[in-house]
Amino acid sequence: MLQENATADRQPRAVRLHWYIEAAAILAFYVVYSWVRNQYGSATVAPALALHNAQRVVDIERSLGLFVEPHVQHAFLGWSWFVRMWNIYYGTLHFIVTAGVLVFLFRRRPDRYRVMRTTLGFTTALALIGFTLFPLMPPRLLNDVGTWGGGDLSFDFVDTLSRYGGLWSFDSGGMAAVSNQYAAMPSLHIGWSLWCALAIWPVVRNPWVRGLFACYPLVTLFAIVVTANHFWLDAVGGVAVLCVGYALARRCDPLLARVRNQRGQGRRSADDEDTVGATTSARTG
Repeated sequence: MLQENATADRQPRAVRLHWYIEAAAILAFYVVYSWVRNQYGSATVAPALALHNAQRVVDIERSLGLFVEPHVQHAFLGWSWFVRMWNIYYGTLHFIVTAGVLVFLFRRRPDRYRVMRTTLGFTTALALIGFTLFPLMPPRLLNDVGTWGGGDLSFDFVDTLSRYGGLWSFDSGGMAAVSNQYAAMPSLHIGWSLWCALAIWPVVRNPWVRGLFACYPLVTLFAIVVTANHFWLDAVGGVAVLCVGYALARRCDPLLARVRNQRGQGRRSADDEDTVGATTSARTG
């Protein structure tokens, strides 16, 4: 019987997750991400480079006949309250919904939490590479540069955060010091919102909740365009880094699980030895 119990104990078990370890790891990751992101941000990148990259994006969209961002924005500029609402949406939901989905998965589906947490980490890290290699001036800043290659910009974008306001402003001293205004390609707003939808879809059964999360990436796409924070091609970049991030997580998660199980088996073996030793001592005594 003792041998059977020992054999059963050696079987792989799911290693328990500890919320404080997960929270500390995620916080540390985001602090490092923010620091690196801003090291190569708008304070250190030549505006001419970010502007040149914006021209390249606009040229691609125009060649496809899909340079629609100015038309979308101007269709709603007459509704100041509406635009301000999307500024608030852009600055808050990005973090709140993502954090909520992480907590939900941690509590209800720790098995799915692991791979989706790793996916989110890879996606964010890949986006950081994109920000560094391809600094991109967002549409809302294009009209601030005067002329472009000797010609009139004639885009007529509006910096809605500056005109209509929100919960914060890039013009404030603190925000200007820590923000990277050229971190536009890929769009993490799209990458994270699509991650939320894919992470929650297999977990919930309520059709209303599923519908809300299915619409979330599309609503976020509208938000980034109407506020002129991104081109729609930035959204394509966000989808791309999410796909690659998920592929990497699917490859890495089994390796991480194997390491966790080996560590868990090592601890259980030590506990078994202590238990057997204590039992033998008790019988001898």
